[in-house]
Amino acid sequence: MKGSVASFVAASLVALNLLAARPIAAQTGEGPVVLLVTAHPDDEAMFAASVYRITHDLDGVVDLALVTDGSGGFRYSQLAEPIYGLDLTDQEVARRFLPAIRKEELRAAGAIMGIRDYFFLDEYDHAYTENVDTVLHHVWDADRARGRLTEIMARGRYDFVFVHLPVPDFHAHHKAASILALEAAAALPDSLRPVVLGSFIGVEADPDFLGASTFTQLEGFPVTRVAPDLDPFIFDRRTPLSPDGRLDYRIVANWVIAAHKTQGTMQLLVNQGEYERFWFFAVNDPAGLAATRQLFERLSAQANSEQ
Repeated sequence: MKGSVASFVAASLVALNLLAARPIAAQTGEGPVVLLVTAHPDDEAMFAASVYRITHDLDGVVDLALVTDGSGGFRYSQLAEPIYGLDLTDQEVARRFLPAIRKEELRAAGAIMGIRDYFFLDEYDHAYTENVDTVLHHVWDADRARGRLTEIMARGRYDFVFVHLPVPDFHAHHKAASILALEAAAALPDSLRPVVLGSFIGVEADPDFLGASTFTQLEGFPVTRVAPDLDPFIFDRRTPLSPDGRLDYRIVANWVIAAHKTQGTMQLLVNQGEYERFWFFAVNDPAGLAATRQLFERLSAQANSEQ
């Protein structure tokens, strides 16, 4: 370890706590109530612009349920070592300190997005893999996590749950978190069941980035099937934020990315992805389609009316 570990960590966490504690836009609960279910701290960047609009312009409320402890994100953490005074690329050090550090980075990102509350499930962030069966059957306590998500959804009475679209060539933690969220929602009575939407970034230069545009379902998991013959709903990050059009919602996404100082490769995603796409899962009640259309119409109309 480098320098005085205790003083560096204490000072850093105090600073991040102050940032996370700043007031966010007023929320009266008149807008949509949304739960994000993600695998790692930094995954919320997938929906950063849409969430910002919901909390700041639609008077909505957004909470976040984080499935893993984030302890596995140490491989590219060298740039954050001087900030925290820790050898964060050392796995033993990282496993000890990263969970707390990354939660505070998440709270800093959440302060930008307007996230109200957080739920930490603390499943083990073991390693990168694309094998979702390994994660669900040998790494995580899937029954416990699924039950916790069901409880969170029941108490929160959410209108929508946002997850990552579980495309095959993707981190299995992301896929597993989405599967558990879908199963948790399906376990609720109809009166409490939220609409679950699977999100993936749209890259204009590559419309089928990582196979998202041709996704139908993750093999072996029918709960992940998306509604057929239905295009994804879209929020364009290039929507202007300022009257002259020079500022847009990519700035919000960039700020969220920048909050995660320990995640070096996340910083490579700055200005990557022009729009946020949301797929409607077939397991949803078809009646939820009208509410989903209304949500994205409101986002678009609100954005357009500001110009």
